[in-house]
Amino acid sequence: MFDFGTALIVIGGLLGLVLLGVHVAVALGISSAVGIYLVTGKMRIVEATVASTAAEALRDFTFAVIPLFMLMGEFIGRSGAITDVYNGINRGIRRLPGRLAIATVLGNTIFSFVTGVSIASAAAFSRIAYPEMKAFNYRRGFALGAIAGSSCLGMLIPPSVLMIVWGILTEQSIGRLFLAGVLPGILLASLFLGYIIVSAIMNPEVVGENRSGSQQREAAADRVEMSTGQFLSSMTGVFGIILAVLGGIWFGIFTPTEGAGAGAALALLFAMTKGLTWPQFMQAVYAVGKTAAPILILLFCAALYSRTLAMTGVTTAIREYFISSGLEAWQVLTVILLIWFILGMVIDSISIMLLTVPIVEPIAVAFGFDRLSFAIVGILAIEAGLLTPPFGLLVYTVKAAIEDPEVGVQEIFLSSIPYWGIMLFAAILLIAFPQIANWLPETLM
Repeated sequence: MFDFGTALIVIGGLLGLVLLGVHVAVALGISSAVGIYLVTGKMRIVEATVASTAAEALRDFTFAVIPLFMLMGEFIGRSGAITDVYNGINRGIRRLPGRLAIATVLGNTIFSFVTGVSIASAAAFSRIAYPEMKAFNYRRGFALGAIAGSSCLGMLIPPSVLMIVWGILTEQSIGRLFLAGVLPGILLASLFLGYIIVSAIMNPEVVGENRSGSQQREAAADRVEMSTGQFLSSMTGVFGIILAVLGGIWFGIFTPTEGAGAGAALALLFAMTKGLTWPQFMQAVYAVGKTAAPILILLFCAALYSRTLAMTGVTTAIREYFISSGLEAWQVLTVILLIWFILGMVIDSISIMLLTVPIVEPIAVAFGFDRLSFAIVGILAIEAGLLTPPFGLLVYTVKAAIEDPEVGVQEIFLSSIPYWGIMLFAAILLIAFPQIANWLPETLM
């Protein structure tokens, strides 16, 4: 039975604690415990619910997917292969205007297939690409925007942490979600490339060129010192791991958890052939643990919160309210997107997903939205929050990684606006043409 007072305390208390600066996991845990107690009136039931939720979370092998895929990305990132791939692309497209920015987007696209975290992409390409673009007089804002914007591909192209979290929260197939993200990810990367090429043609000064800037493009390419064999070795290794892991998941050879474990093992062997040292190995493990542990705690607290919402009848009541409101499906979707954009300004992507997806996903299904395409639209909208002030985690990651005291976060935020707009346009395309997300899952699974 729905109790409005209890629901108000559960949701309002959670939002209030988050806005007061309480960690999202703690806020979820407190509001869940209070909600369960208000519904049942017994502390024993609160303790039993917390214990059973924790036990189920620890037993679920799906939770291991996140750290294992992150470990795979860390090993490949520390192997130096991504730098080789970036430099190889750099040389191969020397005739194109805005070549270094294009190589950044293409490099981020490839790196996204081995790491599920946008922050890792932002940190890596800030160190790889920014010095190159700065050396060839790219307009600073244009260079920073290309790095921050293209880093968002890490959460859309599989294996994506946000897809894994969405799959856990909504009990959808992670393999199908991975497949659903491939074409939208390629579409978004293509839109980024189109923007860069058009900008470079219309205003060559943003890429450090005059109206006949071919000589500078040649010089930028020739500056890279790398053999063809080195590039082919890195490219073959990276794509071999991608095809083995994602192909195995998509064709049912192993589960996402098994695929993540195989990917981490293959990435470790590949990194060892590229000269990975013991200290680098330990640094990779430590980095993954430091990032993954809070995510897993958040997932446990979110599972507890979802149970609380079900017990209080909040989810059902909100869904029935929207259905009886007389709103059209597109109006409901607009409200949901606005909520995500606003939350993206103050809290991080995973926290937004944990707070909202258990509530809004049933509403979207009730209004006839396709679950897979809605998931990708949601991930796109939530990911856009990484570029919005004042929280914009990707922006702060780029700022920290480039180590340039002349660059302020305001400049990076402003430079990221075109990429934010492109992500919004891609979300609209997916809403209008859901088959972009559905075609691969329907074809291969």
